[in-house]
Amino acid sequence: MGDVVNLRQARKRFARKAAEDKAAENRARHGLTKAEKLRQRDEAERQARAIDGARREGADGMEERKD
Repeated sequence: MGDVVNLRQARKRFARKAAEDKAAENRARHGLTKAEKLRQRDEAERQARAIDGARREGADGMEERKD
C-alpha cells in the first residue's frame, strides 16, 4: 500500500515552493548588483551635470524664472 498523504499539507507545501521559486526569479530579474547600482548613480549624476551646463541664462545674467 502507498503512503497516506494529507492533501491540505501537500497543497500548502506546493504553494510555498512555488512562491519561493517566483521570489528567486524576481530577485534575479529585477535585482541589481552593487556595480550596476553605482553605474546607474554615476550616469544620473552625469546627466544632471549635462543639463545644468546647458541651462540658458537671462539677459541680466540671472536664470529666467517662469511663473
